[in-house]
Amino acid sequence: MISYIRKLGEFVKFSHTIFALPFALAAMLAAFESKLGPAPAPELRIVLLILLAMVGGRTAAMAFNRIVDRKFDANNPRTLMRHLPQRQISFFSAWLLVVLGSTALVVAAWFLNPLCFYLSPVALFIILFYSLTKRFTHYSHFYLGIALGISPIGAWLAVTGAVHAAPILLGLAVVCWVAGFDMIYAMQDEDFDRRTGLHSMVVVLGPRGALAFARMLHGFTVALLLGFGLLSHRRGPFWSGLGIIVFVLLIEHVIAAWRSLKWINVAFFRMNALVSTVLFVAVAADVYLPKRLFTWF
Repeated sequence: MISYIRKLGEFVKFSHTIFALPFALAAMLAAFESKLGPAPAPELRIVLLILLAMVGGRTAAMAFNRIVDRKFDANNPRTLMRHLPQRQISFFSAWLLVVLGSTALVVAAWFLNPLCFYLSPVALFIILFYSLTKRFTHYSHFYLGIALGISPIGAWLAVTGAVHAAPILLGLAVVCWVAGFDMIYAMQDEDFDRRTGLHSMVVVLGPRGALAFARMLHGFTVALLLGFGLLSHRRGPFWSGLGIIVFVLLIEHVIAAWRSLKWINVAFFRMNALVSTVLFVAVAADVYLPKRLFTWF
């Protein structure tokens, strides 16, 4: 049983939750600060419900992606060893994860507030629909970005029950960040996508053009994070974190420019996990460290 549960976790790439979750948690802390004042004590019930919604939604989205892409995965040398093509996970188990994850998101939204509950079907549609986009549009990277970008907006709504411009800017930053690194990741499948008629910016622009587009998007990411920081009155720790993020993104593009499939994985996983983690730590430090320490920022 433990072995099978571990396989289910590998099947939905549970470890990759680190990409979107820190942005949602950063928005959550900023929302608590705007609602309760400096160094707020987050309500445990809300924190746990946000985590349940995030993990449930992402589990449903990843399982659905593996289900609808299983035939492509079986013919792609890079993905041939995934669980469904190798029959390590049953089709029933995969669909059960979709149902359970979707239910977790909706139930968590129900207990958060009415607005979250009413918007939960919209969120569910967005995160599931991404998996179909490579079949008909070169802009599938942006759909993935939107699927992850709604997480900080949802976290803010969960805390405050109201819309605010700050989490929208943070969500747009996530859209540009994700779309950019997904273009880099898509370089691995350029030949396969061309042969099978799948769409991506790498197919339409070529690797060099896609990398240039990704650089532009990551420039927008930094600008939007700057806007989020100004609008939410962030201080020294956040700006220090933003400086680190800029440096990490520069390193990512240096690595991606080598166009080595081995190093693309390093750029995709390690660099981007670092970006989201640094963002969360920077916001958390900004929210909880005494403000008198940073009066000169």
